[in-house]
Amino acid sequence: MVDCYPWQSALRAQLTSRGQHPHAYLFHGPAGVGKRAFADGLVAFLLCQRPQPPVACGQCKSCLLLAAGTHPDHYLLEPEEADKAIKVDQVRDLVGFVVQTAQLGGRKVVLLEPAEAMNLNAANALLKSLEEPSGNTHLILISHQPSRLLPTIRSRCVQQAFPLPEWGQALEWLGRRLPELDDECREVLLQLAAGSPLGAVRLHQQGGLALRAQVVEGLKKLHKQQITPSQLAEQWNALPLVLLFDWFCEWSLLVLRFQLTEDDLGLGPKDTAKVVRYLAQKSSSARVLAMQDWLLAQRQKVLAKANLNRVLLLETLLVQWASLPGPS
Repeated sequence: MVDCYPWQSALRAQLTSRGQHPHAYLFHGPAGVGKRAFADGLVAFLLCQRPQPPVACGQCKSCLLLAAGTHPDHYLLEPEEADKAIKVDQVRDLVGFVVQTAQLGGRKVVLLEPAEAMNLNAANALLKSLEEPSGNTHLILISHQPSRLLPTIRSRCVQQAFPLPEWGQALEWLGRRLPELDDECREVLLQLAAGSPLGAVRLHQQGGLALRAQVVEGLKKLHKQQITPSQLAEQWNALPLVLLFDWFCEWSLLVLRFQLTEDDLGLGPKDTAKVVRYLAQKSSSARVLAMQDWLLAQRQKVLAKANLNRVLLLETLLVQWASLPGPS
């Protein structure tokens, strides 16, 4: 039986105590808060033949089939390739499943993640199933970016928000999940993951602290003109592009925030606080805004796995970043 995270226990008790469930849920919130784990638990509970609220029994035929990945009344819809779109043909196959009779005589449950990966045709193809579900069918949509969904998709679902857990609760969980790290490292990881505990774990698994130290050191050398953008781009060629662009997007936002507020508490992580302050004081807001627009556009290309020249992209990034300080 899939368990939920500690910050989800109250919500699990609330949803599993319902006598009836809507035909469609939309679970939305930032990545890394455990929406998928919660959804898997609810799927198991809805399909279970002898549920024991707030969990499935884990022993009935339905639970055993689900655990084996062979439950005939469970349908999982995901992109065929990582970070690619969910296509209309995939949704049409799903619709075919929805109109069938449940083979075990109970509910049919569909899990779709991430919902924003549906292209326009796929989203439109899903609408009829959301409007008029067949039989005892429940659809659970998971979205990390609900603003990208069609309003007609959102309006046909019961929306359930999954916010970030409280900082102390997240740190307590990380203490159990990453006991090999000290408190300071766990806190830094959580800060770098924007409060997402699962994101902090993934970052640790990527060697995130060492990568961060390497990037920050290179950034400081760049601003001191101890290294050229082309040299630094070569050094960073093997680093994860998504991670790099996430950090640069965060730094540009922190620069803008400090320019508006001059609040030292808004400088972000300690390792780059001085750099953020320096850029905020020496750069024009117009130039930082233009930089942020460029970063967001390139980040989308990286996420879409566009055929990019990595070194050239990084060199362009670093040339623009190094030129932020100065007159408008």
